[in-house]
Amino acid sequence: GTLAFVFLCAREVMDRRVRFSETRQQVEHLKSKLEQTELRIRELQTLIEERSGASIAWIFDVEGEAGFRDRETATIRDLAASRGAVIATGGGAVLREENRRLLRAMGAVVYLETSVKQQLSRTRRDRKRPLLRSGDREEVLRELLEQRDPLYREIADLVVRTDGRGAKSVVQEILEFLRVP
Repeated sequence: GTLAFVFLCAREVMDRRVRFSETRQQVEHLKSKLEQTELRIRELQTLIEERSGASIAWIFDVEGEAGFRDRETATIRDLAASRGAVIATGGGAVLREENRRLLRAMGAVVYLETSVKQQLSRTRRDRKRPLLRSGDREEVLRELLEQRDPLYREIADLVVRTDGRGAKSVVQEILEFLRVP
């Protein structure tokens, strides 16, 4: 699975690949649950940084969003061939039709739906997100959600509302969907 801002993650379970969306805390909890299996979480943004030797912020500053999205798509293409992995993506991964097609082809998709209010709370101290560095954060988040939500829903096999829920509860729902003990 692939994870995004309103997050998306990809993973294979019993010959099925699954993507889902979630927060950093949820990813960490999922990692601990998956330590007992052969499945491993690979975070798309970390892979992009490792491949390029530069931070996401630097890539946005130097290459712009289009350059970052090109790197993101190339990495998703490479990950589409991997097996036994959970791939966490950033929120904008669904913007390109090719990415949605690749993610969908990998298996089931779980979209963790998060309100703008919750996103504001989760990102209030985060200065690393290039799209949130300028302007009214709430307005930017509203616009991003308005643009991305229909795209997530288009590829989602499961939508999980995360507001007011702890990581364990959200991860448990996902694991039940994936039929992972």
